[in-house]
Amino acid sequence: MPSYAVLYQAAALCLTYPDDDFRARLPLLREAAPQLREFVDHAALTPPQELAAHYVRVFDSKNRHSLYLSWWQDGDTRRRGMSLVRFKEVYRAAGLEFTGEELPDFLPAVLEFTARTGSTDLLTEHRDGLEQLRSRLTGCGTPYASVLDAVCAALPTAHPGVRP
Repeated sequence: MPSYAVLYQAAALCLTYPDDDFRARLPLLREAAPQLREFVDHAALTPPQELAAHYVRVFDSKNRHSLYLSWWQDGDTRRRGMSLVRFKEVYRAAGLEFTGEELPDFLPAVLEFTARTGSTDLLTEHRDGLEQLRSRLTGCGTPYASVLDAVCAALPTAHPGVRP
């Protein structure tokens, strides 16, 4: 796996609901992705029920911290349906079929796709949304902000005048 692939895969795990499997992976995540140590250390020290409740408070209440990338671009409009179709088409073009329980624009799914394919195109196309999410997470003081900090820092910089 290329160097950032491990980070993207680890970030995907950090941004999913913190169940028992997540907790079991914390030592591996800590070693594999040093960019995420701040969050991983927090997760390891936080009681499981408290961490789960925090996740729900941060990500499941309204859309203020939506983990669905097309929401940041399209909101709750008809255009969002077409955006979701595009995500599936990108997965299919890379030889992958999206079969997750979540929508195809769910950030952990996109991060896993990026880790598997090496293509940061979906993330860079939705960089504005990622930056908004990162800013809002930072503003509310959640440790999840450090995960978005690491993801955004790893993305290629945009070239002026060139649309991703």
